[in-house]
Amino acid sequence: MGERASMTWFDAHLDLAYLAELGRDLECSPSECGGPLLPAAVTFSSLAEGPVGACLATIFTEPGGERASVSYPAGDAEAAHAAGGRQVQRYHAWARAGRIRLGGFGAVKETWGPEGAQRVGILLEGADPIRTPAELERWVRWGVVAVGMAWWKPSRYAGGNRSDLGLSDLGRELVRAMDALGVVHDVSHLSDRALDDLLRLTARPVIASHSNCRALMDGKDQRHLTDAAIREIARRGGVIGLNLFSKFLREGLEDGQRATLDDAVRHVERICELAGHRRAVGLGSDMDGGFTAAALPEGIDGPRDLGKLLSALRGRGWTDTDLDGFRWGNWARFLF
Repeated sequence: MGERASMTWFDAHLDLAYLAELGRDLECSPSECGGPLLPAAVTFSSLAEGPVGACLATIFTEPGGERASVSYPAGDAEAAHAAGGRQVQRYHAWARAGRIRLGGFGAVKETWGPEGAQRVGILLEGADPIRTPAELERWVRWGVVAVGMAWWKPSRYAGGNRSDLGLSDLGRELVRAMDALGVVHDVSHLSDRALDDLLRLTARPVIASHSNCRALMDGKDQRHLTDAAIREIARRGGVIGLNLFSKFLREGLEDGQRATLDDAVRHVERICELAGHRRAVGLGSDMDGGFTAAALPEGIDGPRDLGKLLSALRGRGWTDTDLDGFRWGNWARFLF
């Protein structure tokens, strides 16, 4: 894929298996795919049109959620494991069918699927499907390259951004297991306390796969990164993925209102200002991750429109090298 880097995007956060579990047919076009969260932006054809050449694709499961196919009773490790396992099976089925090339990221050396297909590394968004830290090695063998220990709701391992909980004892064990295996820490949904606990416990680089700048929002929501967190992620050589959900780009938007490209660029440029360079930011769009294409910034209705972000950044003085890094190189350097 290296020779295609100047032409393709790396998206660090796409909920592909989750969307399929909810009934979206990713083999169809966005206009024909069915399922919830319509109008849709993400299917295999729209990603190819982008083109999105590589991504971190999630296993997303929700404790206490209402959608049975992706949910489990909070605290029930066996049920969480089953829900996450169904999504693993989807990725491997897509690889066998030639839709994706799974693996080959970081600690995951084995690959499944054909050369030339979209490259996919699995990101576990919420660690509850891992029944115990000792089981992590099995998930790596299945293609998991990165783990976010919690989602918005807490997990058995860590407090999510709705809570003030830190890491549990089990979470501390998982951190050590991840470090031993070279699994990447994704901090996007951790509470401030859990993030502080993690950063004290590990010296390794970390990523925020789909997070924006708290200082440009209300200054309070733990879903967004503080300036201090951005500086520390950059200091360690990590990367932050720009989230394209409009309500995470501009404060005070009502349902149906969309952010602008300038709003998105403000977050990118603030990350770069705090980092002191342009190597710590990339795309982590979260397209269709719980919202529809109508909640993306104005002018972006799907992957085919991502080039408009590059045009906006070029207008701010970004060089071709800077733009290639944002589009592909910064994530590729960290994850391949």
